[in-house]
Amino acid sequence: MLPQAVPTRSRHALRSRTVAVACGLALLNCQPQPHAQQSDRTRTESQSRHATERLQTLQREAEGLAAEERTLLNELRRLELAREIKAEQLKEATTEADRARLQLQATTARIEQLEHQDVAARPALRARLVEIYKLGRGRYVRLLLSARDARDLGRALRMVGAFARLDRERVAAYQGTLEALKSARSDLQKRMQRTEALRIEAQTDAAGAAAAAQARAARISDIDRRRDLNAQLAGELQAAQQKLQATLRDLASGLPTKDAPLPLRPFRGALDWPTTGTVRRAGQPGTARERGSGAIEIDAPEGTPVRAVHDGSAAFADTFMGFGNLVILDHGAQAYTLYGDLLDVLVSRGGPVERGQIIGHVGQAPAGGPGLYFELRIDGRPADPLQWLKPR
Repeated sequence: MLPQAVPTRSRHALRSRTVAVACGLALLNCQPQPHAQQSDRTRTESQSRHATERLQTLQREAEGLAAEERTLLNELRRLELAREIKAEQLKEATTEADRARLQLQATTARIEQLEHQDVAARPALRARLVEIYKLGRGRYVRLLLSARDARDLGRALRMVGAFARLDRERVAAYQGTLEALKSARSDLQKRMQRTEALRIEAQTDAAGAAAAAQARAARISDIDRRRDLNAQLAGELQAAQQKLQATLRDLASGLPTKDAPLPLRPFRGALDWPTTGTVRRAGQPGTARERGSGAIEIDAPEGTPVRAVHDGSAAFADTFMGFGNLVILDHGAQAYTLYGDLLDVLVSRGGPVERGQIIGHVGQAPAGGPGLYFELRIDGRPADPLQWLKPR
C-alpha cells in the first residue's frame, strides 16, 4: 500500500519552516564569533602598536642621520678649505724646490767649469813653475840686478811688482771664486734638502686632507643611502599601519576583514631573538649544516622556548630531513624565517603566528648537543640573521 499523499497546504507549511531554519542557520554562521573577533582585534591592535613603535624608531634614526649628515657636511667644507690650502702650500713648496734645484744645478755647472779651466791652465802653470825653478829663488833679484841704469831699474821694479801682483790676484781670484761657489753649493744643497722636505710634508698633508675629504664624502653618500632606505621602510610601515587601522574599523563594524601582516623589511636590526644562548655560524666545524646559507645555530638548553621573531603564518610545520622538527614562517614579500632542530612543534601549517609566540622548544642538533637552527631569507635569498636581529 502506497503512503498517503500529504495535503498541499501541509507541504507548503513544511517547506516554509525548512527554509526558515536554513536561513537562520546561515545567518548564525555569517555572524562573527565573539571570541574569534576579539582575538583578531587583539592581534591587530598589537601589530598596530608594534608598527607605531617601529615608525617612531625609524623617525629617530632619520633625525639622527640628518644631524650626522649636517655635521659631516660642515666637516667636509672645512676639509675642502684645508685641502685647497694644502694644495697651494704644495704648489709653493714645489716651486721653491724647483728653483733651488735649478740654482744648485747652475752653481754645480759653474764649479765644474772652473775646475775644467783649472785643469786646462795647469800645463802653463807647470811651465811657469819650471821657469821659476830654473831661475831659482833669486829670479826677481837677478832681474833687478841686471838693470843697467836707474831707468831700467824702475822698469824692472814695476815689472816685478806687476808679475807678483798678477800672480797673487789670479790665485786669490780663482781660490776666492772656487770657495764661494763651493760654499754656495753647500748652502743650496741644504736649502734643497729643506725645500724637498717641505714639499714632501706639503704633499703628505695635501694627500691626507684629500683622503679625509673623500672619506667624509663617502660617509655622506652612505648616510644618503640609509636615509633613502629609512624613508622607504617608513613608507611601507605607514601603508601597513593604514591597513591595520582599516582592519580595526571593519572589526568594530562587524564587517569581514582580511589579514594585513606587517612587512618584515622595516624591522631590520630590530627583530627579537628566537631564543637565548651562544651563537655560532652554521657550517663551522662541529655543526651539521653546509656553509653558504648564512644561518646561525644558537646553543641553548633542551626545552628552552623558541619564539617567532615576527608576525606571519606557518608555511611549514613538520619533520624535515637534516633539520629535525622544522617550522618555516612566511612573513610576506618572500621573507621567511626557519626554525630547525625543535623538540616539538606548537603551530599548525597555514595558521597565523604572532610575534613572540612560542612555536616550539629547543631540541637536539644532528651534530650532537641541544641547539636551535635559525635561518632568514629575504626576497627568497639567504640573509645574515645577525644583521636583522637586535644587537646583543
